[in-house]
Amino acid sequence: MTKRIYIFDTTLRDGEQTPGVSLNISEKLEIAKQLKILGVDIIEAGFPFASKGDFNSVKSIAQNVKGPVIVALARATKEDIEAAWKAVKYAENPRIHVFIATSDIHMRNNLKMKPKVVLETAYNMVKYAKDLCTSVEFSPEDATRTRPDFLYKVLEAVIDAGADVVNIPDTVGYSTPGEFGAFIKKIKENVPNIEKAILSVHCHNDLGLAVANSLAAIENGAQQVECSINGLGERAGNAALEEIVMTLKTRGDHFKCHTDIATEHIARTSNMVSHLTGVKVQSNKAIVGTNAFAQELSIHKEEVINYKETYEIMTSESIGLKKDSIILSKYSDRHDFEQRLKELGYDNMEISKINEAYGKFKALADKKNAISDEDIEALVNEEMFQVPQTFKLEYLQVTSGNSIISTSTVKVRTKQITIDEAACGDGPVDATFKAIEKATGISVNLKDYFLDAIGSGKDALGEVTVKIEKDNRVFSAKGISTDVVEASAKAFMNAINKMYYYINLIDN
Repeated sequence: MTKRIYIFDTTLRDGEQTPGVSLNISEKLEIAKQLKILGVDIIEAGFPFASKGDFNSVKSIAQNVKGPVIVALARATKEDIEAAWKAVKYAENPRIHVFIATSDIHMRNNLKMKPKVVLETAYNMVKYAKDLCTSVEFSPEDATRTRPDFLYKVLEAVIDAGADVVNIPDTVGYSTPGEFGAFIKKIKENVPNIEKAILSVHCHNDLGLAVANSLAAIENGAQQVECSINGLGERAGNAALEEIVMTLKTRGDHFKCHTDIATEHIARTSNMVSHLTGVKVQSNKAIVGTNAFAQELSIHKEEVINYKETYEIMTSESIGLKKDSIILSKYSDRHDFEQRLKELGYDNMEISKINEAYGKFKALADKKNAISDEDIEALVNEEMFQVPQTFKLEYLQVTSGNSIISTSTVKVRTKQITIDEAACGDGPVDATFKAIEKATGISVNLKDYFLDAIGSGKDALGEVTVKIEKDNRVFSAKGISTDVVEASAKAFMNAINKMYYYINLIDN
């Protein structure tokens, strides 16, 4: 019988700390629901004391996502812990995650506290949290640079105070697999009451070793791994959930461990997180990159066709990708479309969303001979995560060339009026963005622009991701079309609508 490893997902907390990522409440809730479908054991929903938005997000997830443990992060202060409990108490299985730094460099420079005071604070705050919540996790920040003897004392104390999970973070991603594995082993050997708590790890990827360090920890007794979808996180990110899970599944003979993750939902989850965060997954990324199951070399292609196991150690189907799906076209009816949605994992879409997506599918089918699963997912994601359209792009015309100034004319409709505007710019996309700003009366700072192709060939969909900034808040959105200027206009308009909705309607 193999040992179960608990999967703690921190996409919504540490993952949101990725530079340029800002998720709203509804987006976080959709991701949390998908994480439940994926089968994660624990969802770290956010840091309630950090902001009103984070508090409301944790509360919403706690109220609406049943099954997984829902975690709220808190510093080792009563104010943080109280805020965490007020947000997470609605969960079916709530947990408060308390942390305080324990390395000399952090205690001296950040906390300005003596080790004795840190030890007492850790004990007292875990005890305080335990009086509120039945499950408490404790993390000694910068554990891998903490003096081992002091770390053992802190861990023993917090377990005595009621912590049922102790998490060992490699906060700055400094460890190597051999070091980290030995570090975990010594904790098991030197903390007298360690068997009373689940031993967890949280590895950062600054040296590209987060997954390797996490697996080394598992080999040395760790029972829980903290990770994120697509490896999202601050700086270089966290250990990637999909890489850890598929390693344990593929190499179960070596690790003698298993998770309860429904791996056939990995691709869908990765795609959703990438769409909502605006962070593209690199093509050669393990497990979920577009090249992960591609074979370019002709000899490899022939071998894969005849004997898959020669070059494929796992199947694309095992993460939810279907290689041999029937291609849809303009002759496909609504039943065909809905059936494909179900096959792709979109089982619970609202009828209104299906109607809109089907309309977009038929419009696209008039422009493309064959509609791939990637096309359908792009259409559905654009529809599912769209906020109410305060501004709607009715018309777009662009004049551009290498010897003339690019000009864009747009017609934008609101509930009350229709506005026509034109602008010149450095290229058709710049001109279009300026025209939209004039028509909506909203000026923003364009933080990022990215163009990608969905599928291949001359009729491939162009997918544009934009990030805009207003009042120190960043909003990302995507737009798709076979015309890249139109895709750019849609993305920019979607981002402005999202910004307007959350700043003017939700926040106020």
